[in-house]
Amino acid sequence: MRLMFTIALLLFTSLEACTGVLLRPKDGSHVHGRTVEFGVFLDTSVVVVPRGTSFVGKTPIGDGLSYQSKYASVGIMTFDDLNILDGMNEKGLSVGAFYFPDFSSYAAVTAKDQHKGLSPIDFSNWILTQFSSVDEVRKAIEEDQVIVTPTVLENWGSEPPPFHYIVYDKSGKSLVIEPIAGELVLYDNPLGVITNAPPFDWHLTNLRNYIGLHARNVEPRSVGQYTIYPLGQGSGLIGLPGDFTPPSRFVRAAIFSMSALPETTAEKGIFQTFHILNNFDIPIGVAREETPKGLTTDYTMLTVARDPQSLRYYFRTHEDQTIRMVDLKTFDFSGKQVKKMATKHSQPVVDVTRQLQ
Repeated sequence: MRLMFTIALLLFTSLEACTGVLLRPKDGSHVHGRTVEFGVFLDTSVVVVPRGTSFVGKTPIGDGLSYQSKYASVGIMTFDDLNILDGMNEKGLSVGAFYFPDFSSYAAVTAKDQHKGLSPIDFSNWILTQFSSVDEVRKAIEEDQVIVTPTVLENWGSEPPPFHYIVYDKSGKSLVIEPIAGELVLYDNPLGVITNAPPFDWHLTNLRNYIGLHARNVEPRSVGQYTIYPLGQGSGLIGLPGDFTPPSRFVRAAIFSMSALPETTAEKGIFQTFHILNNFDIPIGVAREETPKGLTTDYTMLTVARDPQSLRYYFRTHEDQTIRMVDLKTFDFSGKQVKKMATKHSQPVVDVTRQLQ
């Protein structure tokens, strides 16, 4: 079964469409979330990792960086690999790994620097378990404390999985990290938005093409003796790209998150985050391609939201749109046991027939 998945994933890596957003409620809090899309099923679990958990980075030439978790964390892991790809730690620092095909280029590793090597999946876990702020993450990377190596990983195909990363902290700061030409390139992210390729600075430049869009409806205009009225709501956003490519999703995510009327609290902001991310939900079949092995289709497997104030991590799945929550504060941060649960559930249906009067 795993061999078949590995073959399929190798063929289908061109299909991926994750989208991330940041919202700022009126109470001064910050909440953020993302979708997780893939062309084949990813076996995911929600996991809580306590302080003091030991990790060893993976590199193409053997074991890499050895470290222990400084902070307890909650998030999503894939398969049986205890490394969090998307999550939040006890200090409110969050990280998300996003697919970055055709542009990611990891550092070559030698015996001399093998001791600080991490795989693309190890890297997000290292950030989450070691740091409490964006500034700390930036400093560690600028000091070359680690390198991200082109490591082939079980279940991820015969090539290293191509990722770039977004980091948020409790203050609302956001940082994008991209492995380009063997270096980790850093971008401050004033929007808190991220999608996939091309590089982040290209997406910011591309926003200039849509500077005329606005959430307000356009006013009627007179042409000679004739008055032209807009056709319904949303006329200020005519020209907004509606496809599922990363550039189009980036533009929509930026406009939707920036124009949404702020909620009053972080808790309400979480539900607003899910509503905004509904716009990026990909149904099975609308983003697909033919391969030598048959038809594959990208679809939204997971949607997550993070509240760094309350340390609550929310998620829902393709199979079950019920929003589930893990409260990190209820766990013993210094506990000895990693706890996890499969994310896949079945959708309940509430029968309200008897409530009708």
